[in-house]
Amino acid sequence: MIDKNKLVGTSLVALAIALTASAALADRADRMGGMMGPALDFAAIDADQDGKITQAEVTAWRAAQSAALDADGDGLISAEEIAAMHIRTATERAATHADRMIAELDTDGDGKLSAAELAASPMGLRPMTAGLSTRMFERLDTDKDGAISEAELAAAKDRMTERRGARGEGRGGMHRGDHGPRGNN
Repeated sequence: MIDKNKLVGTSLVALAIALTASAALADRADRMGGMMGPALDFAAIDADQDGKITQAEVTAWRAAQSAALDADGDGLISAEEIAAMHIRTATERAATHADRMIAELDTDGDGKLSAAELAASPMGLRPMTAGLSTRMFERLDTDKDGAISEAELAAAKDRMTERRGARGEGRGGMHRGDHGPRGNN
């Protein structure tokens, strides 16, 4: 028999982990900015609202951004102030993401997700897919014994690494643990 408290507790822990991971990934994706760089808030930079951004406006906007980071007003940005900015940004994104999940998955309209609502979602904690979906579980369980062994999980990781290798280094070569210059693993 399933212990409802354990199921709800496990679901809540998984949700918290997923929200944290999702916010961190979203923050990283925003900082990386794709091919055109991060999205700029044109209206915030265009101080005179003439539909054009001058170098002077960019300089003033950057100065305002720096001043906003400088919580202690000493004219310098410390690691703590930068960390606080990243925490605020990640928290805002996590809250937005949580609101979106509630809107998508809350079938009874109570503003909260029950274990049943999470379980009924086709991808678990969609859109993050934090848990193992049935389909993913079946793919990992290669010997079809109804359980995933450490060897099956290791083999799946190896297959994923091989696929990434076949596509080149991918994503700047920074997702295999080599956080140094390319080629230095």
